[in-house]
Amino acid sequence: MGYATPRQVFSSTQEDSLKKYLLQMASIFYGYSPKDVRRLAYECANKFEIEIPPSWAANKMAGKEWLTMFLKRNPELSIRKPEPTSLGRATSFNAQNVKVFFDKLAEVMDRYGFTAADIWNIDETGLSTVLKPNKIVAAKGKRNVGAMTSGERGTNVTVVTAVSALGNAVSAMFVFSRKKFKTHFLNGGPPDCIGTGNASGWVTDEEFYQFMQHFIKHVKPSMERPVLLVLDNHSSHLNVKTLTLAKENGVVMLSFPPHCSHKLQPLDVSVFGPFKKYCAAAQDAWLRNNPGKTLTIYDIPKIVADSLPIAQTSINIVNGFRKTGIFPYNANIFGEDGFSPSFVTDRPGLENSKPGKDYLEQPVMSSTEFNPTPSTSTSQAELEPGPSNKENESVNLIQVFSPEIVRPFPKAGPRKVGTTNRRKRKAAILTDTPEKNALEEQQNKTTKKVKKTKKNVDKKKKKGVCKKVLQSSDESDNGDYSCLICCEDYVESLPGETWIQCQTCREWAHTKCVPGAGLTFVCVNCNNDNDD
Repeated sequence: MGYATPRQVFSSTQEDSLKKYLLQMASIFYGYSPKDVRRLAYECANKFEIEIPPSWAANKMAGKEWLTMFLKRNPELSIRKPEPTSLGRATSFNAQNVKVFFDKLAEVMDRYGFTAADIWNIDETGLSTVLKPNKIVAAKGKRNVGAMTSGERGTNVTVVTAVSALGNAVSAMFVFSRKKFKTHFLNGGPPDCIGTGNASGWVTDEEFYQFMQHFIKHVKPSMERPVLLVLDNHSSHLNVKTLTLAKENGVVMLSFPPHCSHKLQPLDVSVFGPFKKYCAAAQDAWLRNNPGKTLTIYDIPKIVADSLPIAQTSINIVNGFRKTGIFPYNANIFGEDGFSPSFVTDRPGLENSKPGKDYLEQPVMSSTEFNPTPSTSTSQAELEPGPSNKENESVNLIQVFSPEIVRPFPKAGPRKVGTTNRRKRKAAILTDTPEKNALEEQQNKTTKKVKKTKKNVDKKKKKGVCKKVLQSSDESDNGDYSCLICCEDYVESLPGETWIQCQTCREWAHTKCVPGAGLTFVCVNCNNDNDD
């Protein structure tokens, strides 16, 4: 005599329908948590009048035991931690945008006959002096496990690099958050690297123009032997000055669609991920080898020199171009599942959004746009009156078990007609004359608007009558100076430390670094120049 098998709340067919619904919700990035699944099961049972245990009715959700057994019966499902994905990326990476990009890519490849050695990708990534530590071995069960970092919040340094479909790479460029760049910032950096600086530490028009010069110097393209450069359409990449430089030197620039670089950009797909992990490990090693010291932006080049060659290998680079379908060319590299997240905002055009009369007269059972083959279980069938054109005539409709009836797939509302003239960017061959002229016209309008605004602001300032205390330029720019002797930045000096300025070159130094210096201090470099 054995134990009786417990009665399942849902039949196998109904559970299969529930499983497909959960998988579809996860694929469009609106997946359910375990508690949401339990609530959904209760709502489905209540909607289709399925007998449930008393505990379900009391808690308004299925029990934990049911969820555990449901997952065991459906091994395709598991509880996973999702990665955060912005709405812009989820919605912009759709079949239409990707098709436009691959059409443009096919056009330039047919026009110029590019090989693997001629196809390049440029991108930048930010490195902070404080990165997320790697996992460590610690006591089991301990609640708080710490790891040493250089501070609460780090300072950003941008690294710009370029790779080709053949597996080659151009030496990196560093953008420091310093208005005045010094060559010693690059000490210990990768061979032949270059550097620059600005207030933010991010790439702007000027910094990208400098890297394009660096790129042309190493790749040596020409009008007789052009190269293809694929890159995202960040505003710093669209400057007319840079596009002119590229066109004059045989660089054909093709931009990705907006918010699609996480899938289409080779550097994002296969290089920058491992690069960040190796940098975090290198920072941990640096802090361990230099106890009591803080890692600064001037140590970043050495960290990159140790980490970038391990991540930027030929295999990783070639795989990045292959997985994105750029080389070898494969416009169908992304299946239908790859575009699932854009389902929520895929809406018909305004001219096709009005349903016709025939559509309104049809009986609507459930939305089957995304699940064309719902379960046909008839264990819980209901009779509902259907539409009829004759007296005393009805159509028997069977209500099919489908979680989509209880909770329809999320769908964005109709598009709003924009009132602004802002043009949404798309994949384009930036160096083609029509596109380049359009960008130039747009930038000229922006420049005129900025000048007009600045002129109005200056007029308002002149009308003001309140007086302000003026500060000398030396005092206001102290954050940009470093000691001539020890190279320490002013912003990193200790409270109470005094500085002295060279009367010739106007550079600064700690008074403790130049003992005996008087009011007419002249640095060693200027003394040597005078002696010569």
